[in-house]
Amino acid sequence: MPLDYQTIKNWQFADIHHRYEDKDTILYALGIGLGADPMDAAQLRYVYEQDLQTIPTLATVLAHPGFWMNDPRAGIDWVRLVHGEQRLQLHAPLPANGTVIGKSRVTHVIDKGADKGALVVTERTLHDDQGQHLATLQQVTFCRGDGGFGQGDEALPPLPATPARAADRSCQLSIAPNAALLYRLNADRNPLHADPAVASKAGYPRPILHGLCTYGMAAHAIIKTCCDYDAARLTGLNARFSSPVFPGETLQCDIWQDAGNTLQFIVRAIDRDVVVMSHGTATLSQ
Repeated sequence: MPLDYQTIKNWQFADIHHRYEDKDTILYALGIGLGADPMDAAQLRYVYEQDLQTIPTLATVLAHPGFWMNDPRAGIDWVRLVHGEQRLQLHAPLPANGTVIGKSRVTHVIDKGADKGALVVTERTLHDDQGQHLATLQQVTFCRGDGGFGQGDEALPPLPATPARAADRSCQLSIAPNAALLYRLNADRNPLHADPAVASKAGYPRPILHGLCTYGMAAHAIIKTCCDYDAARLTGLNARFSSPVFPGETLQCDIWQDAGNTLQFIVRAIDRDVVVMSHGTATLSQ
């Protein structure tokens, strides 16, 4: 049934104060495949506490407001939710440890029609305990059973499709068979990513990888291929999720790089030849 626009648009979120340590930063990096070669010093800086550095997409697991859409007051058919897009802009480097404050709000509730559903855009800003604005995140959730409420906001500016020409660069990364079991320790313990019985009931042959893990692996591929493992150069990352990913697969990130500081990319599961992430853009500092 349709959701209530006013209820969702005016949803109240408490500020989240999130204290994290070096081990949390390291666990995140390991979860997206850093450190697969323990002799690679360029990767080691993200998984070893000496002079530890952060991957910018760590922001996605910091000060998260939790799974608020399953609150009965929301009136959302949460079983049918799909994570549609993730957008991230970094305003300052994330420290390797410290306290961040997350402030969340719903910015858009978009009616796609009773036969299609609704889009809900949740914005989260991260600040350090001195008030510095570190990052802005936008999560687009597709509520497949909740359209037709007859009002709503304008859509976000669409992410651009990648060029028709061949990619300029490509990077392949293997997903460890236990990647979902490792990544879920960051923030998302949904049994869909761990329990074969739950995955089967959801229509999958085995547990699937977290979408935000695939997103982090896309960041890893770009940092490796275009930044010589200098993660601080990645200041923005936007993408659309288009298909599930399974642990044990190999991902290929195809990258288009024109003049300027913006890249475009897609991510494919090469064994199945399936695009799993599309309409990707990444912004690099000079």
